[in-house]
Amino acid sequence: MAIVEKVTFNNRTSREFGKTVKERVDQYFEGNGISKHANLPMIVKTVLLLSLYVGCYALIISGQFSLGVMWFITFLMGIGMAGVGFSISHDALHGAYSSNSNVNRVLGYTFDLLGANGYIWKITHNIIHHTYTNIHGHDKDLEVAGFIRLSPHSEHKAIHRVQHILAFFAYSLAMLFWVFIKDYKNFLKPNIGPYNNKTHPPSEWISLIATKGFYYTYILVLPMILLNISWLHLLIGFTTMHLTAGIIMGVIFQLAHVVEETDHPVPDEENMIDEHWMIHEMVTTNNFARDNKALCWYVGGLNFQIEHHLFPKVCSIHYPAISPIVEKTAEEFNIPYNHHDTFFEAVASHYRTLKKFGNPEYNYTEARV
Repeated sequence: MAIVEKVTFNNRTSREFGKTVKERVDQYFEGNGISKHANLPMIVKTVLLLSLYVGCYALIISGQFSLGVMWFITFLMGIGMAGVGFSISHDALHGAYSSNSNVNRVLGYTFDLLGANGYIWKITHNIIHHTYTNIHGHDKDLEVAGFIRLSPHSEHKAIHRVQHILAFFAYSLAMLFWVFIKDYKNFLKPNIGPYNNKTHPPSEWISLIATKGFYYTYILVLPMILLNISWLHLLIGFTTMHLTAGIIMGVIFQLAHVVEETDHPVPDEENMIDEHWMIHEMVTTNNFARDNKALCWYVGGLNFQIEHHLFPKVCSIHYPAISPIVEKTAEEFNIPYNHHDTFFEAVASHYRTLKKFGNPEYNYTEARV
């Protein structure tokens, strides 16, 4: 695998925006005597979402329901799986849920409970994606599948002409790919993002094997042993749960960065992005459906991706409150604050972006001028 040069940012310029927005957000928390971490509503949400996921599993494993009802419960379990990932695992793995690192560590294992690996996620997401957002060759979130082109700077293939149709099917497979392939693949890569010859501690290899084994056991082995079902029934339920969680998680994450308004910057000849990192995050990130309280509750504030990228150590429960502060500051400094009023507007924008990036005649550079 080719060695990738590290991208840097010109943080010597335009520092005033970052300084100002940080001061104002800090003043909001300090002035109101509010912790940046989880509050009671966040704790209640944590209990409810974990109860949905674990409760659905308990109902299925009880064997007290018909096959049709159990199948429906796997659908609900998929909704719970995505919710736990959005609202609990994500905050904990960012160190945003609590000021206590032990609490974050324990809650971070909810990610492993879902069949994913928290350690490798912190590398690919917290470090790589959050630092090199929308930079081709570095941001791993742009590499969903070879037949999906999420960056206008990646190689165009004939199949990309229909990616606006294929993409949503690919998103639905995200959790299945994650559970069986993605984590192992990232562990085995010598170079990942800008990290060359990356090695992982033996303890993390042991954790990977142990937590994956635990997941496969409770989600596949125990139902087969304890329930009067066939392998086909198990496969249908297992697939339903993961397709449900996959499409929800896949779509939500893409609406944050791959829409018409967001940029896909290219480093200069010195491999530098000629703008401050915080401004880079502003122009490559998008919010949506900020007034939809139910959606915001469920996705853990990930419809406020701008606030999340600027303040990843702040618990997602606070994003709606600091959003007006960030937007007002951006307006004062003439910096874009990308957002869509509704969820469906964001989905439509993502769909149009997929069509544009799938068109071999589309010139991204000319279109942005």
